Amino acid sequence: MKLPSTIRANLNDPMPMLMSKIWIFVSLCYIYCDVLSNMEMSVLRMLLDGNIAGIPMTQGFLLTAGLSLQIPFLMVILAAILPYKANRITSITAAILMIIYQVVSFFIGSGNPLHYVYFSAVEILGSIVIIVLAIRWKKVV
Repeated sequence: MKLPSTIRANLNDPMPMLMSKIWIFVSLCYIYCDVLSNMEMSVLRMLLDGNIAGIPMTQGFLLTAGLSLQIPFLMVILAAILPYKANRITSITAAILMIIYQVVSFFIGSGNPLHYVYFSAVEILGSIVIIVLAIRWKKVV
């Protein structure tokens, strides 16, 4: 069974735990930004109407939004348990997807409040840090 030996190997390498912690940080930023967004009076009114800035809050939309946020949540665990090569590839791919997701979000809906711009910058920067760390990561033998 390869998984336990991979987890043991990852305990000798600080990078998997560091990447996992950065994924936790980025995930919390996504969550808290959404919480703050839902405190805006205009957003509350749109939520009650079931339509935010022209985007209907359908079951499909909400499922898609939930699935997209599973990427950083899942990476918290995967960064800690995947073997070296798979970890690097998965971390880089997931971080690039989340950067694309965040950049595209600026063009959907209406206006971007200051808290959203701030959290987006932090989330993108966190994803860039993950990419840089994954690229520079050398396997510990």
